[in-house]
Parts: sequence; C-alpha cells; structure tokens
Amino acid sequence: MTIETNRVPQLELTNGVRIPQFGLGVFQIPPEETAARVREALEAGYRHLDTAQMYRNEEGVGAGIRDSGVPREEIFVTTKLANDAQGHDNAINAMEGSLQRLELDYVDLYLIHWPLPKQDKYVATWHGFEELQRAGKARAIGVSNFQVPHLERLAAESATVPAVNQIELHPALQQPELRAYHEAHGIVTEAWSPLAQGEVLEDPLLAELAGKHGKTPAQIVLRWHVQLGNVVFPKSSSPKRMRENIDIFDFSLSDSDLDVLSGLDEGRRTGFDPDTFEG
Repeated sequence: MTIETNRVPQLELTNGVRIPQFGLGVFQIPPEETAARVREALEAGYRHLDTAQMYRNEEGVGAGIRDSGVPREEIFVTTKLANDAQGHDNAINAMEGSLQRLELDYVDLYLIHWPLPKQDKYVATWHGFEELQRAGKARAIGVSNFQVPHLERLAAESATVPAVNQIELHPALQQPELRAYHEAHGIVTEAWSPLAQGEVLEDPLLAELAGKHGKTPAQIVLRWHVQLGNVVFPKSSSPKRMRENIDIFDFSLSDSDLDVLSGLDEGRRTGFDPDTFEG
C-alpha cells in the first residue's frame, strides 16, 4: 500500500514555505539502516524526513533520498543543531557539516535542538540561523524544545519568529499553554514522541476509539495530532508500520472523540525537561 502524497496535508509557514504535516522521524535508527528506511518511507508516500546532527545518521538520510529517485524538491528535510555547536559561528559551521553529510545544497528546516538555558547561547545561535536562512542554506528556521520564556526572549532580541517549535507532545503531555502561544504568534507546532514511546497506546479509551473507527490505537493518536494541526513524524524501522502510521487520511475523529483524547492529559513527560536539560 502506498499513500498518495497529495493526501498528506501541508501547512504554510510564516515565510510561505509549505511543510508536509506527516513525516518520518529517524531518531534511533542505526546509521547503517537509515538509507534503507528512508527509501522505504519515500516509497510509501512520505515526503518529510526529520533528522538531527546528534542522531549521527544524516549520511543515511541523504543516501536514501538519492536512492529513492524522488526529486529533491518534493522532499522536506529537517535537521537540528547539535548541543555542543551552539553559538553564532558554531551554528553556521555545523550547518555546513550537515549539508556535506546529507550531500544537499540546502535543508528545508534547521532547528536549534534544545535551548540549554544555562549556557545562554541560544540567542546568538539564532542570529547565526538568520544568516543561514538569508544565504539560502535553510528555507526555514525554527527551534525545538523551547518554552514560552525562551520564545519570548527570541522575539525581544531578534527579527525572526521561529517557523516551528518541535516539542514533546502526546495525549499524556498536551502542553496547552505552549500550543496557545504558538497559535498566537504564527509558530507551527511539531510533535516529537507523538505516541509517548508507546506508553499511551494501552489506554482502554484508545482501544474503544480504535474499535469504533476500525483503526489501531496508534492511528487514532496520529490522527488526533493531525486534526489538532500538529506536524507529526513517528519513528519506525518497520516498512509495515510505516505504511500503517501514514494510513490515517481516510477517517476523521469526531468532536466527542477529541474530547476523550483531551481527557488523557497528565502533564507527563517521557523525555527531558527543557528548563533543566543541559545536553
């Protein structure tokens, strides 16, 4: 089964760049397997790939793109800055390394991976990102794991609003305050760990919704993300699971279904707290 790529919605970023709302995350995919997984995802209809310098598999992402035969301009590629490369000049140099590993002339989106507030470098890093965007090395720039105070500081000390903020987001951690800030300032919300590493999938309420719609609990949660307006990119090393994950565009959740999912919020993280994490 291949999903027609035009069935995957696209969102428009503040600078007019369009981002597919569904993609493949390659976190924890071994470098030696990445090219094959990327190629399989592209064959299944994916057109959005999310990697990072810290994942150490950018080479595989680039190889998978080249092996797929899909034109570069049809694929949205995101990478993220390594934590030890924060700072204006470091961020620019790190991008050159990513482009070499990916064997691309540009990425579609470049993100600051973590704010690392104790280091106090993310504003200088952001100014480097602005230069990279002006130079055409990144079509759009954004952040990941930023909290409202971090975003407010960028707004006060720079001229560019992040196009996206990629945050941990799933039914057990719905982050309503942060999402409301994004909506008010034109920032697209991207969800990492969209299934809470599988922890939410055993909830009996999700099982009921899955039975109602003839879908899996994972498909219910991924459809919830899409209907909330999130960009979502579940990680999978299984071609079968990749196809299953993206097969969510033939049904919709009702308002009452969405209310059920809203009730699952526990404020529970599966990853690090951005206010304290220092890499």
